[in-house]
Amino acid sequence: MNLSDSRRDFMKKAALATAGASLLPYSSFSEVKSKNKLPAWKGFNLLDFFSHNPDQGRPTKPAYIQWIADWGFDFVRVPISYPSYLNIDRSRPIRPDEVLNFDESRLEKVDALVERAIKHGLHVSLNLHRAPGFCINAGFEEPYNLWKDQEALEAFCAHWEMWAKRYRGISSKRLSFDLVNEPFQRENPNDQHSPGGPVDVVDYHRVAKAALETIKSVKKSRLVIADGNGGGGIAVPELADLDLSQSCRGYHPFPISHYKASWVYKDPESVPPVDWPLQQGENSLDIDNIRNYYAPWKALIDQGVGVHCGECGCFNQTPHEVFLAWFGDVLQVLKEMEVGFGIWEFSGAFGVLNSGRKDVVYEDWYGEKLDRKFLELLKAQI
Repeated sequence: MNLSDSRRDFMKKAALATAGASLLPYSSFSEVKSKNKLPAWKGFNLLDFFSHNPDQGRPTKPAYIQWIADWGFDFVRVPISYPSYLNIDRSRPIRPDEVLNFDESRLEKVDALVERAIKHGLHVSLNLHRAPGFCINAGFEEPYNLWKDQEALEAFCAHWEMWAKRYRGISSKRLSFDLVNEPFQRENPNDQHSPGGPVDVVDYHRVAKAALETIKSVKKSRLVIADGNGGGGIAVPELADLDLSQSCRGYHPFPISHYKASWVYKDPESVPPVDWPLQQGENSLDIDNIRNYYAPWKALIDQGVGVHCGECGCFNQTPHEVFLAWFGDVLQVLKEMEVGFGIWEFSGAFGVLNSGRKDVVYEDWYGEKLDRKFLELLKAQI
C-alpha cells in the first residue's frame, strides 16, 4: 500500500488500461485449468511496523488478533519498514554502514506479534514494505538502489537471512515471507511526484532469485512470495521459473478504491463522483472488467504459480454503498480463482474497525466502531 506517493501519472495510464480491458475476452475465465497452489487465506494487514520510526507504529491490540480469529479469518500480513528494527539515528537519512544495525529489542516486538498471531491459528506473511534500497513510498532517502546496486542487494539478502534464521523453527504452513512490497521504479526515487512504472523484469528476477536462494539455504521449505510489478498489480510470468508464489492487489479500478485519496490527487475535492459499475468515457467498468483485469493472474495459476491477494480494500471517502457493491464483485472474482485476500488494515481508513466513514452507522464493538456490513461481506467469503 502506498500511503504517500502521488500517482497522477499512473492514474492517466491506468484509465487507458482499464478502458481497454473492458474490450478483452473473458468467456474462458471460469474454465479452471489448475487449482491455486496457495491456500485461500483471508484476513488483514497489521501496521505495527509500517513506519520507519517505531515510535510512530500502530500497535495491534491483543483483542484484535482474537477477533480476527473468532470471526473465522486465518491470515495476517505484516508490512515492515526495515529501519523500524534498526538501531540508527532517525533524524537523518540512513547510511550504507547502518543498514544491518539490527536492534534485538525491536526485533523481539516483531517476534511477539508473529507468535501471538500464530497462537491464534493465523498464517503470518512477513513483508518488507521498505527494504534496503527501495520503498514505493517516497519522502525519505535510501543510500542506494535495490534494483541496480549490488551493495543494496547484499543488504536485502542479509535482512532476509536474518529473518530466515530467526524463524527457522516455525512451519511454512504458519509463516511465509513476502520479499518486497510493490516493486516500482521512479525517475527520481526521492521525489513522490516523479513519474515511474514497473521495474525491469531482468532486475526483478535477479533480486528475487538472490533473496529466494538466501532464504531457501536456511529453510528449504519456507514459502516465499513475490509481489506483482508496477506497484503490485502486474503479474510477473518472468518469475515463474523460480520457486515463488505471487501476490496481486485488489484496488482495481483505482478511481473507486482510492476515491479522493490525498496521496493520489492533488485536489481531492475536484474528483468527480463515482458509482458502480463505473462509467469511464464510453466504457462501463463492471465485474467482467474485473475478470479481465485478473486474467493474467489466472494465467499464472494455470501455469502452476500460487497466487494470493496481499492487499485490497477501499479508502473511506468512497460512498459506502458504492464500495460494498464494487468490492463484492472483487471478492467474487477472487473466489472464482480460489485466491485469498488481505484487507489493507484491520482498524483504520480501509478497515472494518474505526474507518472514519461518514455514511456508516457503526456498531459499538467493545468500544470500537465496527462496520458490520463490511465485516459480513468479508465473512461471507469464508
